[in-house]
Amino acid sequence: MKKSIYIIILTLSTFFLTFKSCGLLSAAGLSNKGLPIKEVNGKLTSTTVNSSVNLNHDAWTVLLKKYVDNQGNVDYKGFKKDHVKLTEYLNYLSKNKPTTNWSVQELLAYYINVYNAFTVALIVENYPVSSIKDIRGPWKKKFIPIGDETLSLGDVEHKILRKMKEPRIHFAINCASHSCPKLLNEAYEASKIDQQLDVAAKKFINSSENKLSEKQLYLSKIFDWFGKDFISDATPTIASFINAYTKIPIQANAKVSYFDYDWSLNEKK
Repeated sequence: MKKSIYIIILTLSTFFLTFKSCGLLSAAGLSNKGLPIKEVNGKLTSTTVNSSVNLNHDAWTVLLKKYVDNQGNVDYKGFKKDHVKLTEYLNYLSKNKPTTNWSVQELLAYYINVYNAFTVALIVENYPVSSIKDIRGPWKKKFIPIGDETLSLGDVEHKILRKMKEPRIHFAINCASHSCPKLLNEAYEASKIDQQLDVAAKKFINSSENKLSEKQLYLSKIFDWFGKDFISDATPTIASFINAYTKIPIQANAKVSYFDYDWSLNEKK
């Protein structure tokens, strides 16, 4: 009996530490603040025709092309010097609160850009830092104004984007760390959202953050933390999901292990 209780306590402790390490601890308190969420049903297409609004994210693209290289390394010093332009874009996002008349494509692009732009702003505000985890409560801090609501990065990721049932968002949002999927140096747009998410997925899955072979997978902790997000009728296992984005013929019973996560800042040297 005592041995059983010990095992239960050990299991819960492991669960607790895992979620704490990736900023997921205490989902209680996270909220979507009533902002609209639409699930992706079937194949996502890129289009702007079925949305009541088509936001212009060109200002974000200009900044990204200027301060993010092709490897996803970020020039935070440059962003800090250009804080006026960054603030103008953040204000633009804040003033354009989504409605239920927005398409799923427009919502995805908006929320992904919100997450990435406000993450950059958080680093810039606290710069210099060696890791986002050096900032107190980076994913719980309520600092993202959208309309008359204020959200945290955790709200945007877990209570909005993950609820939209599009697993590729995990390769699009960037947590300012080396082990994160690379920050794309262009804004996400409804008109090409499917293609952009596909590119992000292929780049990350086939990057050095994962080591793939037919019988053995060494994967990013993202596939461990958010494993259930990648499982569906079409992809009942992590291996089957990854198979769609690599030329390596991974076996259905391939063994899976996970790399440690590098939380050091993804700063351009």
